[in-house]
Amino acid sequence: MRKGLFILQLLISLACYTNGQSIVISQVYGGGGNSGATYTHDFIEIFNATGSPISLTGWSVQYNSATGTGTWQVTNLSGTLAAGQYYLIQEAMGSGGSVPLPTPDATGTITMSATNGKVALLNTTTALTGDMPVTYNY
Repeated sequence: MRKGLFILQLLISLACYTNGQSIVISQVYGGGGNSGATYTHDFIEIFNATGSPISLTGWSVQYNSATGTGTWQVTNLSGTLAAGQYYLIQEAMGSGGSVPLPTPDATGTITMSATNGKVALLNTTTALTGDMPVTYNY
């Protein structure tokens, strides 16, 4: 595994179960554009695990540092995610990296850590606040 590729602590909202009933975070890449990084941008990828298309209007991905307790950074999503399809959210670009991402489905400006942090996929565009603001059940 290359430096900077990792899975952030994932916070899953009530709308984002991992039992095939909704949309899930499938991949997180922080440190994009850092010295020694492969990719030029940070990114988050989501996946529609259902058998039906889902409108992403009113959805967002949000990020906070691992110890962050304030307002989270937000990238709003749009369009419709077809059943069984992935959706690429391009975030901040660094000065390093050599491989650009494929054409993203959404673009944000969030600079994510290469080592740790928190990412949430939500069916709202209202910014979260606090350390662990999402309550969920498995």
